[in-house]
Amino acid sequence: MSGFAHCCMAVLLLWWCFASSMVKGSRSRSRRSWIWNQFFVIEEYAGPEPVLIGRLHTDMDRNDGRTKYVLRGEGAGSVFVIDEKTGNIHVTKPLDREEKDEYRLIATATDRQTDRALEPSSQFIIRVQDINDNPPIFDEGPYSATVPEMANIGTSIIQVTATDADDPTYGNSAKLVYTLVQGQQYFSVDPQTGILRTAVPDMDRETQDQFLVVLQAKDMGGHLGGLSGTTTVTVRLTDVNDNPPRFTQSMWSFSVSELAIPGAEIGRISATDADLGENAKLEYTILEGESGDTFNITGVNQEAVITLNKAVDYESRSSYSFSVEVLNPIVDPRFLRRGPFKDRASIRVAVLDADEPPRFSRTRYHMDVSENCPPACTVGRVSAVDPDTGLTNNIRFSIDPQSDPEALFRITPDTGLITTAMELDREREHWHNITVIATQRDNPSQVSRVLIAIETLDLNDNAPELDRQYNTAMCDSSSIGQVVQVLRAIDRDEGGNDSTVYFSIPPESSAALNFSVRDSASLVLLSQIQPLSRSPSSTLTLYVPLVLRDGTSGLTSTGTVTVSVCPCLKGGAEAVCLPQQSTLPSPGLSTAALLAILACVATLLAVSALSLSLRRQKRDSLSPLEEDDVRENIITYDDEGGGEADTAAFDIAALQSAPVMGFGANWVPGMEVARGPPGPGGPSLALRVGEFLRLRLAQVTFDPSQPPYDSVQVYGLEGTGSRAGSLSSLESEGEKDSEKEDWGVGLEEWGPQFQKLAQLFKDREKEREDKEKVDEGAKKEREMNEEPEKKVKKDGGVRAGEEGKD
Repeated sequence: MSGFAHCCMAVLLLWWCFASSMVKGSRSRSRRSWIWNQFFVIEEYAGPEPVLIGRLHTDMDRNDGRTKYVLRGEGAGSVFVIDEKTGNIHVTKPLDREEKDEYRLIATATDRQTDRALEPSSQFIIRVQDINDNPPIFDEGPYSATVPEMANIGTSIIQVTATDADDPTYGNSAKLVYTLVQGQQYFSVDPQTGILRTAVPDMDRETQDQFLVVLQAKDMGGHLGGLSGTTTVTVRLTDVNDNPPRFTQSMWSFSVSELAIPGAEIGRISATDADLGENAKLEYTILEGESGDTFNITGVNQEAVITLNKAVDYESRSSYSFSVEVLNPIVDPRFLRRGPFKDRASIRVAVLDADEPPRFSRTRYHMDVSENCPPACTVGRVSAVDPDTGLTNNIRFSIDPQSDPEALFRITPDTGLITTAMELDREREHWHNITVIATQRDNPSQVSRVLIAIETLDLNDNAPELDRQYNTAMCDSSSIGQVVQVLRAIDRDEGGNDSTVYFSIPPESSAALNFSVRDSASLVLLSQIQPLSRSPSSTLTLYVPLVLRDGTSGLTSTGTVTVSVCPCLKGGAEAVCLPQQSTLPSPGLSTAALLAILACVATLLAVSALSLSLRRQKRDSLSPLEEDDVRENIITYDDEGGGEADTAAFDIAALQSAPVMGFGANWVPGMEVARGPPGPGGPSLALRVGEFLRLRLAQVTFDPSQPPYDSVQVYGLEGTGSRAGSLSSLESEGEKDSEKEDWGVGLEEWGPQFQKLAQLFKDREKEREDKEKVDEGAKKEREMNEEPEKKVKKDGGVRAGEEGKD
């Protein structure tokens, strides 16, 4: 394509407008400016070389190469380039209108040598001309929509919308038309708006509940050569109540035992409804029939449970037949033409015979009996029958002992006659509730119970009594006729408080001289009381006996009113006695006495604690189980002697030699052991200690003159040597070494009871020897390590001396 052709596609017309005028011999030039025509570039156009889209030229250009054309603005130098000499403008790459539809550029003509603008800069626009290069797109697809089943033709479902990125103002590149690719049998679409509608009236959800529709949008008005895009719409049919309920079967049979209790389940029936949710909700009812209110029915989802409403009796009726109806509570009137939205089924329930327990004539009995009636007084009678046979002679009656723990009543086993076993007192217990048991004689497992409420009828057998213990006070200066106390009485009989009670003072009583009772049950003063002294301790107590008589029954009882006569405070309207000084000793203790008692208790506690501490300390100091050998320990006895002059502190003879004495009449001969002479030829120390211990033990056991067996015994024995030898355990090293072997041998010879102690000493002796060997080896090793160090130090000293000499 030649440059001329490019200029034809996008022509830029540029010229200068000149105006000249002559003013007084001088010549002037008018203002010059660029004049542009808008031009276009076709998008996506690509050639073998840059495309010429226009040319800049000014009349200042003399074609001498001094004029330079400059292009600035959007895409200048990258998308658009200009020939500096000729002013030709080229586009270097294909343009996309959907990315940018226009470019604004600034053109300037400058002097190449001075780089000054020859004319003012001017702006021009290059527009990208659209082509149909973008297909329609459904931005929100794929779609999902719902429509009620059985909807009318033309029911709107959903509107779909596609967009085209091409220029809607240029040609038909963005003019869209909608069509159906799939689903034309059931749906239609508006070509211009994209609204999807139903095309048939009888789409049944129960047959097919979901449809997939494919829609197409095509540009260029749907003409040949246009671009297209597709999307899918998933249409789901929602449920309507267009199906009546139906029982799964028309006849149902069940059975129930006559022993079944109300509420027991008889059976279950089921119905179906092809609809969903609320449209499939079912209600079950029992139609009126011979069953009456014997049965109930309750719906659970699409099942119904038939339960027993009241007990059935095989002997009265062996079967029941009735009808059950199921229906939809919510019905759509549009579909009533399809028939009634309900169904019926027949139910038959057979009653099974069972061995029933006795049946009382009543579910609860109420009886009464008068109080104080002598034993075997008739209370009433109960009756029961065997429902299986209708007989009464094979039933035995009894009273539940837990309901009558005091055994107040008896019942005749055969007739059911209830009588009293002792007299009843209504005032003690008004009602008695007992349980009577009826047992079938030929089958004792068949048992029935019934509650008997027995009321104890009242008799007027209680005399009136004072309602409380009366203690009143009056002044010694009270006047005659003054009311001392108003009396009230009670009667524990039923309605006894309604009868009149008469109060009186026995005429033989001394109180009748000073007091009287009026008809209003008021105790009044008849004669003046002798005045008492004003001393607070001056009081007089009078006991007024009373007789209470029931005006209806004539029963009487007695009571006493205690009247305290005391000197009163002056001016008081009521009896206010002077305070009395108590003559009884105070039961409390003084503060000093309490402190003294507390001090004594504290002292006793301190002494007890000190005594226990001293005993524990002494026991710990005498304990031989120490870490070291007991022969190397110094034992503190906490007893300080008085010197040689003190002969009473301790008997030294007990330590110098073992006592040899008779042991009374019970001593067994031969138990004494002769002591050998001390020295190397005599017995060892261990043998002599053992002999001494056995001798001492025999003395305590057989000599009746010795203290009790559990008393403290003194086992004192001095070792070998002088008779006046020292008691100290401090010895020379030679003596200790010579006696080491005697301990182990001697302990073994004492007997089996000392083997544990002998083994203990042997183990400790072995541990000591091992420790000495370890210490000796460590000492030798330490000495061997020290010799090289000493030698090194010595050599170092010699070398240092020689260096000093040098």
